[in-house]
Amino acid sequence: MIHTLDLRFLNSTETIAAYLIETSEGPILFESGPHSVFPVLEEELARYGYKVSDIKHLFLTHIHFDHAGAAWALAKNGTKVYVHPRGYKHMHDPSRLYASAARIYGDKMEYLWGKMEAIPEDLLHATEHEEIIKIGDTEIQSLHTPGHAVHHIAWRIGDDLIAGDVAGCTIEKGPVVPPCPPPDINIEDWEASIDLILNSGVKAMYLTHFGKITEIEKHLEELRTILWDWANFIKPYFDKGTDPRELTPIFAAYAEQQLRDAGVADDLVAKYDKANPAWMSVAGLMRYWGKRA
Repeated sequence: MIHTLDLRFLNSTETIAAYLIETSEGPILFESGPHSVFPVLEEELARYGYKVSDIKHLFLTHIHFDHAGAAWALAKNGTKVYVHPRGYKHMHDPSRLYASAARIYGDKMEYLWGKMEAIPEDLLHATEHEEIIKIGDTEIQSLHTPGHAVHHIAWRIGDDLIAGDVAGCTIEKGPVVPPCPPPDINIEDWEASIDLILNSGVKAMYLTHFGKITEIEKHLEELRTILWDWANFIKPYFDKGTDPRELTPIFAAYAEQQLRDAGVADDLVAKYDKANPAWMSVAGLMRYWGKRA
């Protein structure tokens, strides 16, 4: 059984999740969340009778702060961290990753994400595509799923998939939206990853933003449609050389109106903004079109 841990990011429910599985060799965790909500992670683990020190294995879908920011704090307790080979070096030495994010978030960096410290190499495992890791009675298979990030992994456990961001975001069963932050957005790769999931035969996906999805084909096709919709909205502005700072409020209003047209109320619009701020997608999709120019 997969237990959903609600990390209550920015004091909001159903924005960032971690997932707990109990194996015959003890509990394992998928996603750490950001370090800013590490006390909430401790509370959520305690609901199931565990402490952080009980977690010996942590599986990251990718190294973005909302998914991996607190991984180092678990590693301080001896947790082994499984990560994509292209994310490995940034978990061992997060200085460039942190500095890059700090340029974006400025003085809100620590408030949003907390700290990020190095993880010793002996506690990191670079996981290859389709590698199977066995923890007690549980097998976990790594599926490299780029598109949102080159260092993205979806973790398969039987008929279930811990999907990270490759399966997009949906809050309280609202519309599906694609997180498109810089620098790695590649829609063709993302579509290939969607097809990989569709052909995998999994019966349920668990999204970091947020929760369990069982209507997999419907969900992923909606994601594919809106991904291209957002990209094609950005394209004419890219072609005209529009300053991303000028485009950001225009696109944010467009994405918000889509939510409202789908019947999403104000409080839920605010949750979507915390889980997947639309302004981040401007830079990501502008960069995508720049690579194709």
